[in-house]
Amino acid sequence: MATRKIIQIDEEKCDGCGLCVPACAEGAIQIIEGKARLVSDKYCDGLGDCLGDCPQGALTIVEREAENFDEAAVEAKLSKQPTMLPLAPSQGGGCPSARLMSFGPKPAAPAPKTTSSAASRSSGLEHWPVKLQLVPPTAPFLKDADVLLAADCAGFSFAGLHEDLLPGRAVIIGCPKFDDPTASFSRLRAIFAQGGLRSLTVVHMEVPCCHAYLRLAEQALAASGQEIPFYRIQISLKGDIQFDDRPEANKAQATS
Repeated sequence: MATRKIIQIDEEKCDGCGLCVPACAEGAIQIIEGKARLVSDKYCDGLGDCLGDCPQGALTIVEREAENFDEAAVEAKLSKQPTMLPLAPSQGGGCPSARLMSFGPKPAAPAPKTTSSAASRSSGLEHWPVKLQLVPPTAPFLKDADVLLAADCAGFSFAGLHEDLLPGRAVIIGCPKFDDPTASFSRLRAIFAQGGLRSLTVVHMEVPCCHAYLRLAEQALAASGQEIPFYRIQISLKGDIQFDDRPEANKAQATS
């Protein structure tokens, strides 16, 4: 033990966006229970490379008594997990995903004419499971499939998800804010490398943590060594499509 420089994380400021995790080359930081945590003092070299990647300013360098930095332990740890590319800087500051908002009252939906009309609406889901960490990389429904990788909140925000996006697609869902980024990267890379996907569309919210999910998918695809057509759809907090670069969306806009 010695007094040395080491990272300190302010849990009150941390919103769990996860941008600091891939920014730490030593793997000293993980998202645990929705907050960034220092896994072990011995993994932190105290140089502060991660400081500029926190939009909340929750990371600082302090001097305190801590276990000595152990480079051999870091190398052993990193050898057991996938290498992640550094994320691009987050655009904007803070994380609106945690901000309380009210969009105001909406017109009441008309009551269904009959019970059967509501029952006639069917789900667009064509397989199970859907959660990222439960989907095997070699799942049969991924083979030659157009895969939709959707942030959890998108399913509740975009009303047309089942009718407009799910039919004919395999869907995988996850949360960029609370899922472990390293585990998500590893699973996505394996899915892209082994699944035999025909195309990938990432559906994410407009908030910064969801942009981190988009970058995570891009990096996992690059690391997989596969060339898979990649598209994205951005959903606003009010549930509107703000951006859609799929060929069919561009064609529809051109003819409208």
